[in-house]
Amino acid sequence: MKYIAAAIALLLSGSLSATSLKEQLNQALKPKANPSAPAANTALTQSDASSGVKEALAQGVSASIAKLGSPDGFLKDQAVKLLVPKKLRGMTDTARRLGAGKYVDAFELSMNRAAEQAVPATAEVFGNAIRQMSVSDALGIVRGEPDAATQYFRRTSGEQLKATMLPIVAKATAQTGVTKSFKSMSDQSGGMLNRLSGGEAVDLDRYVTDKALDGLFFYIASKERDIRANPLQAGSNLLARVFAKK
Repeated sequence: MKYIAAAIALLLSGSLSATSLKEQLNQALKPKANPSAPAANTALTQSDASSGVKEALAQGVSASIAKLGSPDGFLKDQAVKLLVPKKLRGMTDTARRLGAGKYVDAFELSMNRAAEQAVPATAEVFGNAIRQMSVSDALGIVRGEPDAATQYFRRTSGEQLKATMLPIVAKATAQTGVTKSFKSMSDQSGGMLNRLSGGEAVDLDRYVTDKALDGLFFYIASKERDIRANPLQAGSNLLARVFAKK
């Protein structure tokens, strides 16, 4: 997952060369000294503010993707764990009472596995959004609410993120057995589960995609708040200058 942060950083500066990708990634991961950087007490320019916001966003996104895109990233985190869709809660509660609880557990496990598999694919979309951010956008984020950057991502890239994740989720649900698990629950109840839900269909792939994206935004917002509260802890003098002068 450490390469995700490097990929985002590279997306900010241009396209990746296939022949030198490994070398570029390795170089991007190395801290670089900047002896010409302005002193902490110099005036903050719009360019500084823009660069600082982009740096903060890259940090927040890469950390969130690494966290949730790892094994059990969703499953063992109660803040973002995917549960059975609300429309099916009555059904799954009945399934547990009928002794089919293991199928409910398998159902939830497979949804969470699908979510974690889809998250890493969002790195490129986020990277493009950061690269294309205008100075005006960046200044608005600096002066905005504690989750202004997260709101920016939702507004500018939400639909593209969903479009990127949905086919990966669809493939993962088939591989990890979401549909099979749901069918097993239904079969074990003799069709009672479908009747209890009123026969309403649930788009599981879209549900998993939406919940996975909600979890990702949850942690991006959390990281954004942390950076605003203590930018020096993020290891960047530029971030400290930007968010101290908002």
